[in-house]
Amino acid sequence: MKLNWREIGAGLVVPVLLILFWQLVTGMGWVNPQILPSPLAVVKKWIEYASPYEAYDPAQMSWLAWIFSGELIRDTIGSMYRVLAGFAVGAALALPLGLAMGASQRVYAWMNPLMQVLRPIPPIAYIPLSILWFGLGNPPAIFLIAIGAFFPVLMNTIAGVRHVDGIYIRAARNLGASQTTMFVRVMLPAAVPYILSGVRIGIGTAFIVVIVSEMIAVNNGLGFRILEAREYFWSDKIIAGMISIGMLGLMIDLVMNKLNNHLLRWHRGLEN
Repeated sequence: MKLNWREIGAGLVVPVLLILFWQLVTGMGWVNPQILPSPLAVVKKWIEYASPYEAYDPAQMSWLAWIFSGELIRDTIGSMYRVLAGFAVGAALALPLGLAMGASQRVYAWMNPLMQVLRPIPPIAYIPLSILWFGLGNPPAIFLIAIGAFFPVLMNTIAGVRHVDGIYIRAARNLGASQTTMFVRVMLPAAVPYILSGVRIGIGTAFIVVIVSEMIAVNNGLGFRILEAREYFWSDKIIAGMISIGMLGLMIDLVMNKLNNHLLRWHRGLEN
């Protein structure tokens, strides 16, 4: 898939204009730099945040370990570990349940009332329970992320299975397909676009929840670092952390979009 430089250039116009306006506002002294630092100050802090830890001597350790000693790198690795672990748990629970609820009216009738009661409860509301049950550290953060990822994957999986075109089902029945064959060869492939949409939404939600959970339950990660910067009134580091989160979220979304396009080539007529 070739890069469309025209679209990329068009997408950069608004961010560049906003940065120029930001620089103008701060450069003219219209706002207190402690409240809103200039873009150059944020870039300087971001480079400082990403640089290898000064207390480590590269002569006493491998160059790879020295590079990964940077605070930003360590925080990013910690956040990504929690996102992936929590999403894996949430998706592993949601997928089979969603498939069962979508394929079986009986299972749907049993489970749907409970799911509809739990679904509106935001993951943040579980924070006190997560700390009581799991203490501090990664377990409560992974628990909260799993809840955040669970329902988008579940609801999209149910919708995908239940909205399979009736023509496919009738054709499979006329050909003598069993219930198992119909589920594996007809319903599941037809539901894949819905499932992948749920996965994309779920991992985005997981990334949102990880920032909140790191502000409460752990002592590293991008969310923790933003909270720490707020306590010391380091507004430049707060914005640098926010930009890091945005860039990481953009990369995750691009990877998920590429994966969707690859797995759904048959669905979009792009086999060749």
